[in-house]
Amino acid sequence: MSHEEATTTSHQPAAGLSLALSGGGARGIAHLGVLAALDELGLPIQALSGASSGGIAGAFYAAGFAPREVLRLLRATNIPRLTRPVFSRLGLLGMDAVGLLLARYLGPGTRFEDLRLPLTLVATDLEASESVYFSQGELLPPLLASAAVPIVYRPIPYQGRQLVDGGLLNNLPVEPLLPLGYPVVGVHCNPLHREAPLPTLRRVVERTLQIALSANVASRKAQCALLLEPPALRQYRPLDFRKASELFEVGYQYTLSQEAALRALLSGGE
Repeated sequence: MSHEEATTTSHQPAAGLSLALSGGGARGIAHLGVLAALDELGLPIQALSGASSGGIAGAFYAAGFAPREVLRLLRATNIPRLTRPVFSRLGLLGMDAVGLLLARYLGPGTRFEDLRLPLTLVATDLEASESVYFSQGELLPPLLASAAVPIVYRPIPYQGRQLVDGGLLNNLPVEPLLPLGYPVVGVHCNPLHREAPLPTLRRVVERTLQIALSANVASRKAQCALLLEPPALRQYRPLDFRKASELFEVGYQYTLSQEAALRALLSGGE
C-alpha cells in the first residue's frame, strides 16, 4: 500500500452504524432489545444519540452494559418507588431517587468522555424553548434532564438552564449523527395506536403526550438511512414497565427481522 493510499484509508471512518433512539416511556425498553439484536448480528455501532428513555438506554450501552443486563437491572427495580411526590410549583414528582439509581450503576462522576462510544443527549430548555445537545462534560444531569417529562417532573437546573424532556421538541435526535459519516438508523418506539380507546383521563393524557412527541418526528424519520419502528409497540402503553420482558422481545425480534436491510447499509446498499 502506498503512502497516499494509507493516508486516504486512515481518514475513512470505520464501518458501522449510528443510532438515534427515541423517547417513549416504558416502550423505550424495546431499545434494549434492538441493541441486543445488533450485538448478536455483529453489526457495529459507532455512535448514539437519544431522547428521554432512548437516552437512558443509549447511556447504559455506551457505558459498556450488555442490553440483557440492563433489562435484568430494570426488572429488579421498583419503578413507582423511584418517583417521590414533591408537589412543587414546577412539577409533581422529583427525580432524586432516579438520579441516585443512575449514579449507582453509571457512577456519580461519570463524564461523556468516559463512555466507550460517543453519545449525544438532547434536552429542552424550557425558558428558551429550544433543544440543547450534550456530548461533553457531566453525564448524569443531562441524562436526568432528557427524561424529565414536563409538568410531571420538576425541571433540572443545569448550566444556567431549566431543562426538561428532550422529546418535547426533538424525539428522534438525528442531527448530531448526520455529520459523522455513518448510516443513521432511527429507532422510533413511540408509534401511535390510533384505534386505542380513551376511557380515562390518564389515557387521554398519555395520548396527548404521544401526539405532541410524534409531531416533531416526521421530518427526522426522513433523514434516516433506515427506520426501525416495531408495529407491535402500538399495543403497549408508555407506563407498561411491568411488561419489560415483552417490550425487550418486541425490539429484539423486529431488529432480527430487519437483518438484510441493516447489512445493506454497511455494504453501501449493494
